[in-house]
Order: sequence, then structure tokens, then C-alpha cells
Amino acid sequence: MKIATVNVNGIREAVSRGFLDWLASQDADVVCIQNLKAKSFELDDSILYPEGYEGYFLDAEKDGFSGVGLYCRQIPKAIMYGLGFEQCDNEGRYLQADYDRFSICSFLMPDGSDPAAKGAFMEQYQEYLSKLRRKRRDYMICGTWHVAHKTVDLANWSDNQMTPGFKPEERAWMDQVFGPIGFIDAFREVNRDADQYSWWPALDSDQPRARQEGWRLDYQVIDPNLRRHIKDAWIDTDATFSEFAPVIVEYDLEL
Repeated sequence: MKIATVNVNGIREAVSRGFLDWLASQDADVVCIQNLKAKSFELDDSILYPEGYEGYFLDAEKDGFSGVGLYCRQIPKAIMYGLGFEQCDNEGRYLQADYDRFSICSFLMPDGSDPAAKGAFMEQYQEYLSKLRRKRRDYMICGTWHVAHKTVDLANWSDNQMTPGFKPEERAWMDQVFGPIGFIDAFREVNRDADQYSWWPALDSDQPRARQEGWRLDYQVIDPNLRRHIKDAWIDTDATFSEFAPVIVEYDLEL
């Protein structure tokens, strides 16, 4: 089973830069997308229903903002839209596809441009994650968590210790997710290499990506029961339809 997650940073712009061609070439079972910056009713059928996939989307109430989606080769048994708290649901930040054995979720954390809003979200989301671990179901939560967890997860880390996405309180929050709460960073289970980044600042050209001046902000966060099923993980840095690169994990599982 191949799962991909990517922050498209504007679905229509990503399509104009080759996103659908990339999707068709992947042979992925599920592709989680974030930051659509469009309402689903505004999108062409070619985006809503690419060949071989069923598309599911959760829009943000605000125009041109946020939104998440799932492209699924096999129709899920159920789709869950949102988490039941206003900040998440009104901003279109969580969409879940339920299959027999597990659930696959597309998730977008606030980026930290409003630190108070991000902090409030993280507090409520941590409560939700703790509840998930008590359920008799395994979860794969794929998307942009907007936190680089360790120093290896970003370039120039020493200069970014007070930058949103690498603040001590944000990293401590991720310590809880991968510590006491008990989730697993699927990518790092099998890929410990340095310079593994999924986002590069949009300065004035492609130079930040070429110089490896990036951050790893995108994750597949999974239940520990799924750890033994991780086969391979990589970041597709050749995909340039967004400032973000797809994070892809292969599992020894079937939907």
C-alpha cells in the first residue's frame, strides 16, 4: 500500500504546474492533500475525480484559505469531516477515510502566523490525539503539521529557534505526540538521513530547494501497531508544483 501526502498550496495553481500528471504517475492507493485554497464546488471534475480516484474534500469557510482532501482508489467505508471543534472544522483542517483495519486522515495544522491561534489548536488537537490512542482502530494522520521536530529536520536550525515551526513549545508538543501519547513518525522509522525536507521558503527563485535550505513540516503519523508494516519512505523533491514536496510511505498492508 502506497500513501502520499502533499501540501499543494493552492490546488488550481498546483494543477497548472503539473499536479495531476504527478498524481497519475504515482500509482498511490491514497493521496492526502492540504491547503487547497479553493472551495470544492469551484473545481473542475478533472480535479475532483481524477482517473482512478474518488475525491473527498473539506472546505474552509473563508475564501482562498486552507482546506484538505483525499484521493482514494478504493472507496472508503465512511468519511469523517472535521473533528468537532470550531477552529478545525470551520478552517477545513481534518478529513478522515475509514477502511476495515485503519483510518487514513488528511490534516493541516495552522502555520503559526497567529501564534495564539496555533497554540489553541494544538491544545485541542492533543486531547483528540490522546482519545484516538484509546480506540480499537489504527490511524495514519498525514499532512502538514507545521513543526520541524528535531534539529535534523531543518537547515540553519540554530538561527530559527524562535521561528514559528521550530519554537521550543512547538517541538515540546511534538515530543508529546511521539512520546507519552504514543504515535510514530513513519518517515523517520525507516529514513534517518539528513537533508530530508518537505518545504522550502519561497524567496525569489528555486534556489532554497537547490541549496537544501528546507524544513520537514510534513508527516505520516501512525499508530505503533503499524510500525512493523512500514517498508520504505521518501520525499519526492522532483515534484515542483508546490513549495512543498510529497512525502510518500509504502506499507506492507492492503486497504
